[in-house]
This record gives sequence, structure tokens and C-alpha cells, in this order.
Amino acid sequence: MPAAGGNGVPLATRLYKTRTLGLTLGFACVAFGMSALNPPLWVWALMLINGFVWPHLAYQWARRTANTLRCERHNLLFDSFCGGFWVGAMHFNPLPSVTTLSMMTMNNVAIGGPRFMLAGWVAQALGVGVSLLIFTPAFIGITSQAQLYACLPILVLYPLALGWICYRQAVSLAGHKRELLALSRTDSLSGLLNHGAWKDHLDIEFQRCHGGQQGAVIALIDIDHFKVINDTYGHVTGDLVLRQLSKVLRQNLRATDLAGRYGGDEFCVILPDVPLNRATQVMDTLRDRFNALAYAQDPTLRVSLSIGLAPYRVGHSDSTSWLNDADQALYDAKSSGRNRVSAVQGPWLRSV
Repeated sequence: MPAAGGNGVPLATRLYKTRTLGLTLGFACVAFGMSALNPPLWVWALMLINGFVWPHLAYQWARRTANTLRCERHNLLFDSFCGGFWVGAMHFNPLPSVTTLSMMTMNNVAIGGPRFMLAGWVAQALGVGVSLLIFTPAFIGITSQAQLYACLPILVLYPLALGWICYRQAVSLAGHKRELLALSRTDSLSGLLNHGAWKDHLDIEFQRCHGGQQGAVIALIDIDHFKVINDTYGHVTGDLVLRQLSKVLRQNLRATDLAGRYGGDEFCVILPDVPLNRATQVMDTLRDRFNALAYAQDPTLRVSLSIGLAPYRVGHSDSTSWLNDADQALYDAKSSGRNRVSAVQGPWLRSV
């Protein structure tokens, strides 16, 4: 009866379904094991309560407690105790006893691992001890054919149910892991790659270019006088400008281009398999559209972009030296009047 989550009703519901199935199938196993011993009516009543009433009581208790996981651990230990009790009551009939104890152990491993498995074994031992105090100690070493067939449903169906639950949990956890990985690599404000994720992609692109395949161009984009925007219009407007730029980037770049927020008001783009002149046109168009969008939304808000471009060159020793070229080009764009694109060509700069 594994749990895929923390506290709450969903956990109690999952365990309720598997406990109901397990104890219903287990009732047949124990009932056939006990029937040959002609037990008194109170034993049959106890079996019926354990098999068909206890699952509902355990569910109601678990869903009303503040800590569902802890409560369900207690419930599972009680299940183990009952399993040990019925093993002793059946006089250790081999197949029903092994079936009962192994199903209980499977539950304990699934929800708590080896440590909780050991706790379950202690509970089973206590159950056996109590049954030996109540019933005459004995050992029945032969399992009848009827008892064998009574054990088959739980041996077949319950592991299938438990395996299906574990599979669903694995799929769910894998989905959560992918979501968390995406969040860890995404800038929360812009929705683009964050600094670390973009740098990882830059390293990969550098290795691709270094391997002799087609080249690429990287762009560093800076919002001109962004501090003045924040100081004059407030940080809410500043965040809006950042979101507008990220939107323009997504709308005007190819699916293969990788855009990220490098930090603050600085953005970065990798343009694979693009010559420098084409990259310059793309960035110039992007700059014009961003300026026009900002002006259309608020004519008093003067916003522009300075952009530095650097194509991959054989002389780059690593991705950092490539990025330094783009940073130098950005510096040139800002120092020569802003609102423009500057590109590195060889060891020199050219303003566009």
C-alpha cells in the first residue's frame, strides 16, 4: 500500500482502496486456513471485522487525523499485528501463513522501506505471540488443496494491484521531476532560460561549432537606461518592460534559437546556423519592434535596446571568450549612442 504523496485525504484514499482489496482477498486465505480447525464463533466474527470492517475504520481515522502518513503507518503496523495473529491462529499452516506474512511485508516495504519492514516484522511477532497465548500452540505442516486455491487470488491479484500503484507513482514522480527541472532552469519573471541554463546551452553550442559544424552567433541585449525607467515609473513598469522584451523575443526568434535572461535588464540569445549579416538583420528588426510596442503602449515611455553580436570564431578558446566578444560588442553599442546593434567581425567591431 505505497503512498505517492504527503499528508491528506488522497493518501488515505489510495491506502483505503488497496487495504480493502488486500484484506478482502486475505479473508478467503485465512478463512480456509482456519476452517479445518473448527474455531468458535467469536473467531469468525473477529475475522469478519478484520477483513470487512477494519478497512473502513482505518480510512475514517486516517482522513480525520492531522498527520495522515503517521496514522497510516500505525494502521499498517496493526495490519501486520493482525497478520501475525492469524498465522498463529492457523497453527502456522505453510502456504496461508507465508502468503499472509509476505503480503503484509510487501505493504511495509512499499510505504516505509527496510526500516519500516523491520517494524512490521516486530508487529507480526507480537501478533503471533498473542495468538499463542489464546490458542493452543500447534503446527500444521500440510496445506490442503482447498487452502492452496484460496491463496491464489491474493497471490496473483494483490501484487498486480500494488505494482500498478507503484507504476502510477513512478510516472507521477517523473512528471514532477520534469516540472521541477524546467522551473529550476527558467527565469520566473520572463519565462525564458535563466542565466545558468543559458550558459549550459552556450557550452553545448560552442562544442558543436568547435567540432567543425556550422557556426552560430550569440547576442547580448541590454535595455537602455533601465534604471531610469524603474526610478521614474516604478518597478512594476520595469517588470512589464522585461516581460514585453521576453514576449518579443519569443515571437521573433526561431524555435531553434535559445533566448534567456542573463541578469537584471540584460538578455541573451544563441542563434545557431546563422551568418552574422542575417543575425544583424534579425536583431535590428527585433529592436525596432520592441521600440514600437513600447511606444504604442505608453508614448511617454522611451524604451530602446542596445545589442551586441558575436559570431563563433576558430580563435575562441572556450565559450567564455566567445561571450566576451559579445559583451565587448554590447559595450560598443552602448558607448556609441545606444539603441543600435554592434557586431564583432574578426578582431574589430562594426556598428550597424
